[in-house]
Amino acid sequence: MKQLLLLFLLSFGAKAAFSQDNKAHINHVAVFVVSLQKSVDFYTNVMGLDTIPEPFHDNKHAWYRIGPGAALHVIEGAKEPKEYFLNNHMCFSVASVDGFVEKLKKHQIGWVNAKGEKMLVTTRVDGVKQIWINDPDGYWLEINDAKD
Repeated sequence: MKQLLLLFLLSFGAKAAFSQDNKAHINHVAVFVVSLQKSVDFYTNVMGLDTIPEPFHDNKHAWYRIGPGAALHVIEGAKEPKEYFLNNHMCFSVASVDGFVEKLKKHQIGWVNAKGEKMLVTTRVDGVKQIWINDPDGYWLEINDAKD
């Protein structure tokens, strides 16, 4: 019985210590957009992201799951789209960049490679293919086929 109690206390103590390590981890990324409907169409139909419940229910927010424990919050209210640097981007991995390019063509969405050259794909030195696209508000998204 004492061993069971000791095991419980050690487990609880380790769990408490782990939860108090105070290391930051990603929770969500937010983008401020002009038209929620255009962004919802893009992130749902082009990017293929799944929505998750959002607490506001005001037709100005849409939340998406973008990874384990991480979300994308799309918030309407921007006056106009802005211009962003290519290196300031979010990155999403897909099974096939070539397959994703076909989807972009169907939606008539252009892309660039790492040098900003239109309709070209970059292949990194490690073999990962990548492209960059803009969402409706000009936010850059890298799309690659990295496995990790």
